[in-house]
Amino acid sequence: MAGSRTGRPPAQRAPRRPAAARPARDNPLGRLVTRARKAWDRPLTAYYLILGSSLLITVLGLVMVYSASMITALQLSLPGSFFFRKQFLAASIGAVLLLVAMRVPVKLHRALAYPILAGAVFLMVLVQVPGIGMSVNGNQNWISLGGSFQIQPSEFGKLALVLWGADLLARKQDKAMLAQWKHMLVPLVPVAFMLLGLIMLGGDMGTAIILTAILFGLLWLAGAPTRLFAGVLAVALTIGFVLIKTSPNRMSRLACIGATEPGPNDTCWQAVHGIYALASGGLFGSGLGASVEKWGQLPEAHTDFIFAITGEELGLAGTLSVLALFAALGYAGIRVAGRTEDPFVRYAAGGVTTWITAQAVINIGAVLGLLPIAGVPLPLFSYGGSALLPTMFAVGLLIAFARDEPGARAALAMRQPRFGRKRAAVRGSAGAAGPRRWNTMRRRAAARSSGER
Repeated sequence: MAGSRTGRPPAQRAPRRPAAARPARDNPLGRLVTRARKAWDRPLTAYYLILGSSLLITVLGLVMVYSASMITALQLSLPGSFFFRKQFLAASIGAVLLLVAMRVPVKLHRALAYPILAGAVFLMVLVQVPGIGMSVNGNQNWISLGGSFQIQPSEFGKLALVLWGADLLARKQDKAMLAQWKHMLVPLVPVAFMLLGLIMLGGDMGTAIILTAILFGLLWLAGAPTRLFAGVLAVALTIGFVLIKTSPNRMSRLACIGATEPGPNDTCWQAVHGIYALASGGLFGSGLGASVEKWGQLPEAHTDFIFAITGEELGLAGTLSVLALFAALGYAGIRVAGRTEDPFVRYAAGGVTTWITAQAVINIGAVLGLLPIAGVPLPLFSYGGSALLPTMFAVGLLIAFARDEPGARAALAMRQPRFGRKRAAVRGSAGAAGPRRWNTMRRRAAARSSGER
């Protein structure tokens, strides 16, 4: 043949196979992001976040209360663990309230809204009765229970406004009445202003600010128009400006924002020493119990300024951990409010989330010198049973709402204890186990016949 010297046909080369595409290398960062997204989308994510973050905040708060209050207790000729024992008792009672709130159905929560509101108003009126109410740090907002135990009714007013306001707005939404501005404002705003007036009679503007934040949170969730929202905000800001301008104490607190020196007559002593405590903590702190500022330099070290002691003893790592826990709690609360179809659950979850996050921002902002000192405790963290009890009950509400999501209910229903499953398997009859063993033998025989090893 032509083209072949040997007369043989030329060898034909086999066509080249196209090179197989190399599998793309797995990106560890992308894989981590994908796993994180899947974890966030799980139905029980909000439930675990609320339960875990609130538990960690409370436990860490107990540790820091013991560390920050020891010197104050000794200076008052009390045992070093005096304030810790009171806080531990309040946390134990609060844990019971949290469990009760978790198990109580939503209908009962709505039914309890009006009795809680009436009880809070009654106690807030008793505060102003001479001989019953007592003044602490210049604020007439306390009732003595005998001995060293006191109660601050305004803290329960926050819970009352959340439950009652959520029930009111939910009923009006069911009747399609929220489209009219007067039904959105009345009677929610007048009742809120009544609570604010009772609080301001005692001079506690910090708690009044938290109640105002809850009110605006409820109006925002109810879909208040921008003009209506701006109008209520303008009225609140005007009243707040007048109250601050007419009080030299509040004006001095406003002047201490960003202060680095105590100033004349040590007016900014607490704010400046809070910054000193944070600055001396460094990255990992001076060690648990090794704070210097709690030795009489920083007032209210175990209450309003416990975050500063945390920064001094646990450093930047400790403060960022506390911030991360509050951020997780706030995110989970927003997620519960956004995913539910029940209007009461949406308003109540949004109100509780607004309450806790706003109070945490105001407290931490004051310690950092970014906001005026409002005298509000850090939720679940600072010393104070009156603040801890209603807050833990509110956290129990969030947990109950997170458990009540359809996906969460199905996931929890599928989970059974392993011990129960083992016992059920043992109780199974031989007839039930027989088909399983026979199916296993058939699969093995099929694998052998196909050459699979």
